Amino acid sequence: MDNKELSSTNVTFDFLHNSKEFLNIILNKISSCVLLLNKNMELYAFNDPIKTMFLNKKDEDLLYVRCGEAIGCAHTVEEMKKCGETDKCSDCELRVTALESYLNYKPIYKKKLSREFYKIDNSKELKHLQFSVLPFYFKQEYYIVVVVEDITELINLKELLSQN
Repeated sequence: MDNKELSSTNVTFDFLHNSKEFLNIILNKISSCVLLLNKNMELYAFNDPIKTMFLNKKDEDLLYVRCGEAIGCAHTVEEMKKCGETDKCSDCELRVTALESYLNYKPIYKKKLSREFYKIDNSKELKHLQFSVLPFYFKQEYYIVVVVEDITELINLKELLSQN
């Protein structure tokens, strides 16, 4: 078997299948925010980048909280309602995409969202995000993983360049 064939079958990662610690380190070192959501769109697990990308609540307050509340969506904060219950939720690209992926068991890649988010100090910040949603079954439970990248700096630079 040549190297190309070896890496295309993920055999190169077989030695890690019993190393939860190693996989946790990798998840926490990547720059993307990885959110594991359950069937109620509640945060079931997350990696460390949530702390720098979205600083709305402390770690211990994030589990089993709906996604928008966990990441400080301005609509949930300003309307004082749960994610999924605000006037804007039906138009939320993240929520609609996550539900579509979940219901159709279909991954959806590289969608974009621009929205204001509240930080832990109650200041509001406009963020531009790119996200992908991946549904999967694990031990007879159905989940979706949302991988979020903050592309705010890139969008701001593009806008600056287009103005010049």
